[in-house]
Amino acid sequence: MSDNSTDSASSKSSLVLGGGCFWCTEAAYRMVPGVLEVKSGYAGGEGAPNYEAVCSGTTGHAEVVRIDFDAEMVSLVELLDLFWKIHDPTTLNRQGADVGTQYRSTIMITDETQRAEAEASLDRAKSEWGPGIVTEITSLETFYVAEEYHQGYYDRNPEAGFCQMVIRPKLDKVQEQLEAKQ
Repeated sequence: MSDNSTDSASSKSSLVLGGGCFWCTEAAYRMVPGVLEVKSGYAGGEGAPNYEAVCSGTTGHAEVVRIDFDAEMVSLVELLDLFWKIHDPTTLNRQGADVGTQYRSTIMITDETQRAEAEASLDRAKSEWGPGIVTEITSLETFYVAEEYHQGYYDRNPEAGFCQMVIRPKLDKVQEQLEAKQ
């Protein structure tokens, strides 16, 4: 997989974000018009990971999603600004009951344009969250696609308890944001 942020032959771009459990973040971004594909995966650590190793907290990898989007339909700025609405960026290495470095809040950039936009988005988020944001902005080295059973988890299990109690409220926030934008 190429880690380039923009495909020069089209307006396809990619962004890698970690906002806790990748099932939640993936489901949220799948709702956004202009998002072409969202893949759950791992990044930010050492070695080729698997779910069990990442959950052990010993790999340094975070649960992240790679969002492939049409930059002519949805901007990087819009995707970054949504990130602050769907997770709590003030809790270090945790989202709700999920605890560990694998659940950290992170924006993994691929170039200086993404870095500048991520930093500007973080500055805007401070108006809502205050100065306690712990989100890291780091360079993406390698994105590893997670096991197939993690892909589209919410779509396949919408009635599961975790999906109803944790993911559904995040999706309601996304829907509110999308409606407010119209």
